[in-house]
Amino acid sequence: MKIFVVLSFTEDGMENVYVGDDEERVLALKAEDFENCDALFVEVWEDGEKTDDYRVGAYSEDEEEEDEEAVN
Repeated sequence: MKIFVVLSFTEDGMENVYVGDDEERVLALKAEDFENCDALFVEVWEDGEKTDDYRVGAYSEDEEEEDEEAVN
């Protein structure tokens, strides 16, 4: 069984905001759903081991511009 751990990152640190097995719920989450959230990350756990992690949602426009400048 997969367990999803959603972490909310803010200026002050991080907080677990969801732990459960509902993948659809996890994929529907956005940083805007949480107060002062700068980014959401998901850890996927199976059989007691972390098998994957990824960022949820899109980058802000400022971050996209910084990424483009870094490539050029």
